[in-house]
Amino acid sequence: MINRRDWIKTAGMAGATALLGGLNKVNGSPLLSGKFGVRAEDAGISKLSSNENPYGPSDAILEAIRSGFDKACRYPWGYAGKLVSAIAAREQVEANHIVLTGGSIEGLRIAGLLYGMHKGEIVAADPTFLALMSYAEQIGAYIHRVPLDDQMVHDLPAMERKINKNTGLVFICNPNNPTGTLLPAGALRDFCTSVSGKTMVFCDEAYYDYIQEPGYPSMTELVKKGMNVIVSRTFSKVYGMAGLRIGYLIAKPEIAGKLREHAMAGTNILAMEGALKALEDREFYSFSLQKNDEARKYLYSTFDHMKLKYIPSHGNFVFFQTGMSIGDFMSKMEAKGVIVGRPFPPYNDWCRISTGTMDNMKHFASTLKEVV
Repeated sequence: MINRRDWIKTAGMAGATALLGGLNKVNGSPLLSGKFGVRAEDAGISKLSSNENPYGPSDAILEAIRSGFDKACRYPWGYAGKLVSAIAAREQVEANHIVLTGGSIEGLRIAGLLYGMHKGEIVAADPTFLALMSYAEQIGAYIHRVPLDDQMVHDLPAMERKINKNTGLVFICNPNNPTGTLLPAGALRDFCTSVSGKTMVFCDEAYYDYIQEPGYPSMTELVKKGMNVIVSRTFSKVYGMAGLRIGYLIAKPEIAGKLREHAMAGTNILAMEGALKALEDREFYSFSLQKNDEARKYLYSTFDHMKLKYIPSHGNFVFFQTGMSIGDFMSKMEAKGVIVGRPFPPYNDWCRISTGTMDNMKHFASTLKEVV
């Protein structure tokens, strides 16, 4: 009798699609094969709205996922230890510092729940990634939204001034989404060191892998010193695993334990098998960074040519000024098959555009010239 794994290998991607219920399709379009090929294409559509990596998961990751089907009848927590140990080794912490989550968004929501309950207060930049704050508001937390400075960077002194005895957490997204700006390393380290003595600091490092400054620190270094700092990371971006939903938090053990107790959905065996292989796949990691840099430079060149203002980015997206209402811009671009980022008030004539394949970038550029 043929077993599940052999059937998948025999049937190939079509068989895997049937078992995964759509994992290997995006909006009905089949995945493309080939080493480091584009994984998903929608005919005539360039989806550049969600900061996804169109080149992943790599072939090695997909093979690990296929092999993981033999464990799909088991609950995932019994198999989490190997991945947790691998992540801990990478981050140079003990395993009890790591909390696996269903994408980094689950980690953000756990923290929003834990530190926003009992009408706690949270301090965050504006605009920034909202998952933590939106969830906290649903349980009655109050959010102090601090406008970015004139360089579209977190205004750390203004954020610190908002801290009071009711503050449960300070949220920092660095590099920031949607602006792509990066805080000076020394200023960030000093801020987190100071503020963590007063309240919890949450550093969202979803785009950390794209930082180009040599030696730029992760705030995990402060976790190692026992400070009240939580760091979130994800496999969604550089590893191209957004659809698999897996990320993790790094915190000192007593904090990690509390976060773990408030976990909600968690992740799954297939995502864990893929993530374990992703940590080993340095070739694809480098390839993803290279392709992102290529696309990002193409966007810069396009904006320079059109004399459109933009912010040099440390992510897999670029924030630029359209010169028109973002609502009008989105509609006009979508009518021509280009899906761009959502509004980020108060920058109502700015747009966040994700990096994609070079075909996506050329489609975007030609459409932009028609619309603007």
